[in-house]
Amino acid sequence: MQQEHSKRNITLTLVLLAIHAVYFLLALHYKRIYNGDSFEYIYAAVNLKDSGFFYSGNPAMPIEPEYMTFRTPLYPLFLAAVYTLAVNNWIVLALQNLLSLWNILLARRMLFQFGYQARYDWLFLLLVATWPTQFIHANTIEPEILLQSCVLLYVHQLISFFRSGKMKYGWGMSGALVAGLFVKPVLYPYTIIHLLLVLLILFRKRHELKKWAITALTAIIPVISIIGYNSWNADRTGKFHFTSNQSFNAIYYFYYYKSSTEGIPAAQKFLREERAKMAAMPVFSDRYDYANDRGKSLLKENMAGYLPYHLMHSLRFFFDPGKGDLDLFTGRLTYGRLYSDQTKGFRAYIQELGWSHGMMRFAADHPSVWFAGVIFLFNMVKLAGLALFAVNRRISPGVRMFVIAFLAYFALLTGPISTPRYVLPVSLVYIGAATAGFVVFVRSQSQSRQVQLPFPGPYS
Repeated sequence: MQQEHSKRNITLTLVLLAIHAVYFLLALHYKRIYNGDSFEYIYAAVNLKDSGFFYSGNPAMPIEPEYMTFRTPLYPLFLAAVYTLAVNNWIVLALQNLLSLWNILLARRMLFQFGYQARYDWLFLLLVATWPTQFIHANTIEPEILLQSCVLLYVHQLISFFRSGKMKYGWGMSGALVAGLFVKPVLYPYTIIHLLLVLLILFRKRHELKKWAITALTAIIPVISIIGYNSWNADRTGKFHFTSNQSFNAIYYFYYYKSSTEGIPAAQKFLREERAKMAAMPVFSDRYDYANDRGKSLLKENMAGYLPYHLMHSLRFFFDPGKGDLDLFTGRLTYGRLYSDQTKGFRAYIQELGWSHGMMRFAADHPSVWFAGVIFLFNMVKLAGLALFAVNRRISPGVRMFVIAFLAYFALLTGPISTPRYVLPVSLVYIGAATAGFVVFVRSQSQSRQVQLPFPGPYS
């Protein structure tokens, strides 16, 4: 049995290596390895390597406070470590592919705590292989794969903490969350949820812990890290904050809402005007506060229309096939055309030619739509698996509640800007839960054996 398990492990690893190799070779061919954020991370890495100055702007231009904190430091540190050997982004991508492989294998390893067996590897592999975003973004200079590693480590440590309440897993959770925070700030608001979650687990395990008070410190480590980093940013820029781009987030959310309700030209005009107002303010803290207050006030004023829009687009998180990612990776689409008001989307074809002719013409002009259609179908399969995971009583209620809430957190946070790239950090959690949902369902239907499935959670 052990020999058979090892054989399956090797086979799965070789297949995953082959898939990553194919996408790496495609990246070498198409050479579309950068996105709109890539060069800021590269600047930050080079500035760090050459002068020890953490700055994500061009050092040949006047220094702007925004670029001192525009990008969080962990991914630039990763790039800088590679650049000390050779300033070669293909080495970075090779390492990211290996990291992606490690992430997938870690997600599979966690599945064994849910009654998973290696004979179901075909299902897990199928759901991974039909999610090309994993491999496209492993071959892009961006921090998403590194963030995915941090998220998976966090979930792994959390499940172990659920089971045992051991202090080392609480520390592991907090360490993974702090690392994730400094890869990308998407986890910034989650620190409060983490604090409450750790305290709840500790309360449930209080009779089993000898050092309850010391373990409780793990709940506040991410908050302390944020306060320390914000203080450092205040020393450098005069504003106590985590990243300079967080102040503009609400304005971007409103921009997408405005483009949907009034059209792209009106939304772009709005964005230009807001940026011009900010540019006229000489002090960084004033620009930061204006953007933050302006975005929040716009959303509040339009909440009746904006909230349904935000929630509706949050649902895309679970089934968007990522046609744009496919076209950007193969060079059929550029970022300039993606955000241009001249670009015709599917809706424009339907409005102009009607449903039947519009669909055929769109498919003829965008051949990747067929591939995207297959991905969409498998995304529906994943969604069905997630539903089975959510309702299966053989899986600990605490684990089910956490996974669903964790995915919902990312979905609601991205809202109208949701694309498969923003799903990537939790995509393997999603795929793992869907696989577990199917496997547990199939095994629960079996009459041949009594299945002992997972551990009792904190809510059991």
